[in-house]
Amino acid sequence: MPNIKQQEKRVRSASRQRLENLRYRSTVKTLTKRLESAVTSGEAERARAEHRELTRWIDRAAARGAIHRNTAARRKAQAARLLSRSGS
Repeated sequence: MPNIKQQEKRVRSASRQRLENLRYRSTVKTLTKRLESAVTSGEAERARAEHRELTRWIDRAAARGAIHRNTAARRKAQAARLLSRSGS
């Protein structure tokens, strides 16, 4: 436990940031699963919509620093490959 007032504040803000980053990473995973299910079910229009939403969230997470920019690029490339498999 920190003894210094500023460090107590840093602990509080770091825990808030950690939860925010977790929310971004978790949402990206959830949207990836939704895209996969849309592709496997053969719904091209839904797959395109899910892909659009997923790339938005990936970009937002990378901009905030929740995920590394190379990780974001890799996830977007994987999503694009997945979308192209759906025939759209």
